[in-house]
Amino acid sequence: MNTDAFDPALRRLIAVVLLGGIMGILDATMVSVAADRLAREFGSTLSAVGWVSTGYLLALTVTVPVTAWAAGRFGSRRPWLVGLVLFVAGSLACSAAGNLAQLVAFRIVQGVGAGILDPLVMVILARGAGPARAGRVMGIMGVVLSLGPVIGPAVGGLVLDGLGWRWMFLINLPIGAVAFLLALRVVPRDEPDADARRLDLPGLVLLGPGFAAVLLGLSRVAGPDRADAWVPFAAGAVLLAGYGVRALTVRRTPPLLDLRLFTRSAFSASVAIMSLSGLVTFGMLFLLPLYYQQAHGHGARVAGLLIAPVGLGASLAMPFAGRLSDRVGSRALARCGALLAVAAIVPMAWLGARTPEVWSGLAAFAAGIGMGLMAAPTMGALYRTLPPELVAQGSSALYMLNQLGGSLGIAAVAVIMQRSDGAVPGVHHGVWLLAGGLLAAAAITVLLPGRPAPPSANPRAERATEAQVS
Repeated sequence: MNTDAFDPALRRLIAVVLLGGIMGILDATMVSVAADRLAREFGSTLSAVGWVSTGYLLALTVTVPVTAWAAGRFGSRRPWLVGLVLFVAGSLACSAAGNLAQLVAFRIVQGVGAGILDPLVMVILARGAGPARAGRVMGIMGVVLSLGPVIGPAVGGLVLDGLGWRWMFLINLPIGAVAFLLALRVVPRDEPDADARRLDLPGLVLLGPGFAAVLLGLSRVAGPDRADAWVPFAAGAVLLAGYGVRALTVRRTPPLLDLRLFTRSAFSASVAIMSLSGLVTFGMLFLLPLYYQQAHGHGARVAGLLIAPVGLGASLAMPFAGRLSDRVGSRALARCGALLAVAAIVPMAWLGARTPEVWSGLAAFAAGIGMGLMAAPTMGALYRTLPPELVAQGSSALYMLNQLGGSLGIAAVAVIMQRSDGAVPGVHHGVWLLAGGLLAAAAITVLLPGRPAPPSANPRAERATEAQVS
């Protein structure tokens, strides 16, 4: 199989799926720049407005486990179309919201749509590419994942200043309509799994709310309700522990997420590294704007643009790293990327209020390159080593834990900044946290697969080799 070029059908599939998936990725961060405007518009507090983003994230997290089941039960095409409809409908309703409560409720509808779309991006592209091209496809998808959190605030600021906050949701309508019409033609009609299991309703009641409760606790750590953060944390821990016991003991209905996946070393390593990647990426995207605003006095729009080097570096590195990992394996590339990111981030511990922005920008660009070199091979390893019937569950686990890592990174950096004596000392302390996360990721890369074995002339022997790697 020629892995140097994609056939036209796969190119069209990648373009259409990423067009639909980019909406949820952008909306996760775009609305963050409108918090102050929404507080004035609705006469509310910033903490209350925070639920516009928190409600979206919680709904997304709860929906992700159901998406894995739906992809097996109905195929990936039908849930994808349903997700597009829900997301566009939620966007239209958000644009017409008359008060804050309505906006939060409609953002939850949006979050359900995004919880269907975001993991299915990985599933559809991984199935369309196959194991031999998984790294390259994940590299291309990584460009969107890297640029989304960075472009979101910048685009949000431009739309907010030029058109108003309602247009931050209205712009999804034409994109969603085009994505839906193209998906009808391009996304393949994959057949449902003949052995599709029944929905694990007790598992859903435990797993989705368990993750949501943990995320809710993280969102409260740095806010005015931080003294009560332990309540959702404790509830989430109990729910997740209950799910773990049930998933490992009940045999009648297969679990929503099979925890035996984590007995595969390559899978566990991939998920752990991507969780740390989420912690570092979102922690940095939270830390740098505060540095530019509080230490340099820049406004939100300029600060949003100044963090673009992070996403730019990652978007340049990911396609190259993904394509190369299909040939040389994931282990060495991911380790080099993590160590490069450490080398780029550590000098930020000496940034000052008078340090020219060009130096922090160059460091952020180099860190983005390192993160891209780490992330694309890691995602490729997950899809390259899982059998097709486990890809949907693997995607759900990766996505949920990546989101959990991102929330933890934001909460930890927020606490560090609040408890530091000024913005500059806060940045210095936050940098060491991010560097520690990257060093941990570098250590875990030892469990990733190395150079792939050459194709065997004996198909039976090749399948046996793939089973051993998995």
